[in-house]
Amino acid sequence: MASNEDYIRECIELAKKGAGYVSPNPLVGCVIIKDGEKVSEGYHHAFGSPHAEADAINKYKGDLTGATLYVNLEPCPHFGKTPPCADLIIEKQIKRVVLGTTDPNPLVAGKGIQKLAAAGIEVVVGILEKECGELNKFFFKYQEERLPYVTLKIAQTLDGKIADPSYGSRWITNEKSRKVVHTLRSEYDAVLVGMNTVKVDNPMLDARLVNGRIPKKIILDKNFESDINSNVFESGETILITANKNEAKEESLKSKGHKVIYLELNSEGEFPFPELLKKIGEYNIISVLVEGGSGVFSSFVRSGSFDELIIITAPKILGSGIPAIENIGVNKIEESLLLKPVEVKEMDGDIFARYIK
Repeated sequence: MASNEDYIRECIELAKKGAGYVSPNPLVGCVIIKDGEKVSEGYHHAFGSPHAEADAINKYKGDLTGATLYVNLEPCPHFGKTPPCADLIIEKQIKRVVLGTTDPNPLVAGKGIQKLAAAGIEVVVGILEKECGELNKFFFKYQEERLPYVTLKIAQTLDGKIADPSYGSRWITNEKSRKVVHTLRSEYDAVLVGMNTVKVDNPMLDARLVNGRIPKKIILDKNFESDINSNVFESGETILITANKNEAKEESLKSKGHKVIYLELNSEGEFPFPELLKKIGEYNIISVLVEGGSGVFSSFVRSGSFDELIIITAPKILGSGIPAIENIGVNKIEESLLLKPVEVKEMDGDIFARYIK
């Protein structure tokens, strides 16, 4: 017989189907059990579409009186893009609701549970809470801090080089690794690179290898040096962040549907990262995948403005070349930044490693 954990795990897998499409909403899946049998399931498909609970409830045309509803996140009690899920659950006389974690959104934050309990519905909270939190780490951070979740993604050789001395970097990792990166791009709201990466690599920063959603692209370009005919401006939406005005380039980019944000540099000649991330968050971008280059990686690490680090290492030794991360203001091993490894796997010879702060 399936347990609460089994059904919440199923909710998590259903929720993942909405990855890249529901932001800035959370990933949510739902399973409904009646008389010991699963009668319906659903998930949040896209921003503005019915929530997971409504998707599952509306698929079932029979009577749900006495049923148990499983969901990885607390049902909403308020009107937003869609009606309150808590009200629909009450209306259908569902007897029991089992959920993974509460919702940090101030509009929900326990209010959904209270509404259900006040209607006489049994509510069980905290099933696979850690896993449910990990699923919605982007959403949780944005709700709690109004800042996007930032992941640094580095593709490097065994000796920590991201390019040869002439900045040639295609391809360090293998095709399987590149597909994994494209999947990541499709799941994050935005991909961020520095102006030098645009200039040297002329990347598209899309998800074409997995036919995924094109993320927004963010370019850090202090002096507005980017060529407006670069590939990053050819598809999707690009946000160029600069400290130097160039009205002609700005008008050209805006005419193509892109944005330009002006931000003053700090006393070290760097973008002030707390202010930078706050500005990005104002555009409802709740997750950012940083893809380089070395100067950008170093700035994020030096300022501590990241949540997660992904390193994909190819079994190659280059010797001389461009290091992934340069000076971060640390001169002693005891002062080095210590991260926690949370995932390591082999991908056709490349090694994928994920760390959190």
